[in-house]
Amino acid sequence: MKTSSLCMLAFLTVTLLSADPAILKTEFIYDTGPYPSIHATTIVETPSGLVSAWFGGTAEKNPDVCIYVSRLVDGKWTESIETANGVQADGSRHPTWNPVLFQPKDAPLMLFYKVGPSPSTWWGEFKTSKDGGKSWSVAQKLPAGIFGPIKNKPVQLTNGDILCPTSNETDEKPSRWAIYFERTSDLGKTWTRTELLHDGVQVGAIQPSILLLGGDKLQAVGRTKQGKVFQLASEDAGKTWDEISLTDLPNPNSGTDAVTLADGRHLLIYNHTSKGRSPLNLAVSKDGKTWEAALVFEEEPKKEFSYPAIIQTKDGLVHITYTWQRKKVKHVVVDPTKLTSKPTLEGK
Repeated sequence: MKTSSLCMLAFLTVTLLSADPAILKTEFIYDTGPYPSIHATTIVETPSGLVSAWFGGTAEKNPDVCIYVSRLVDGKWTESIETANGVQADGSRHPTWNPVLFQPKDAPLMLFYKVGPSPSTWWGEFKTSKDGGKSWSVAQKLPAGIFGPIKNKPVQLTNGDILCPTSNETDEKPSRWAIYFERTSDLGKTWTRTELLHDGVQVGAIQPSILLLGGDKLQAVGRTKQGKVFQLASEDAGKTWDEISLTDLPNPNSGTDAVTLADGRHLLIYNHTSKGRSPLNLAVSKDGKTWEAALVFEEEPKKEFSYPAIIQTKDGLVHITYTWQRKKVKHVVVDPTKLTSKPTLEGK
């Protein structure tokens, strides 16, 4: 196909995707700037507005990678500000990883992140902000064996507990990837955690998201090495969980995120493919188990659109951020009342 034809096809694809009435807005929070590579976006609603964060630097794993934060002020995203880094007291420096923003009820905004050379050697830290992300406390290191939410947002339960979805990656070969959950009842002062919930080999799973099924019933979904999205459920507000299993949805060993809407439906943003990180899709479910196709945000072949975050704000709209080709942070606003869905047949 000629170059002009390829360009026209790409233009038509973007036009068709953005023409869906459920998509209200698309924009880049971070387009160009002082650091060339970004990854692992997160977004939260605070009393003073939306806040987003990600890690950025020369490239993932490099010591110069820091956590950056941007706020939506008067309809425009502020210039990203370095908010956390891996500089140590002895002058050494490590990369930072996977920021997660979370707004507890009637409490300061929380920013969780990881510091260390690799996922098998990193540790958890967090900061708080009393002014919606304008300024931040000094970093607090989490206790040994506690990492905070590993990629996706926590949920705050009816009793006030913050339940963090997290996971473990060992330095064995093959690495064991296993899900577990951490809990704090006092905004991060003290913690408890479950044991690892599976062996991490038969199903290698990390980076869960938590769905609220009503009462004490929870559902977790996320990334695996097995080419499918995983699921597991709890009947007692996350104290115990059933056996992990694989859904019918494909997963190319890439991050996902999910949210329970105010109307009881659930949304999952993920790469609907078993290989690569394009396309980037939205699925909808009434029960957290049976999923239907709703939207395609990106589908350019051989490109990366990954590590999404998804929330619903008080006005009912859904906000999504994701890594755009490891260069930019993209933000999409969706009206969930305008979503139309259809069943996926044979994985398509």
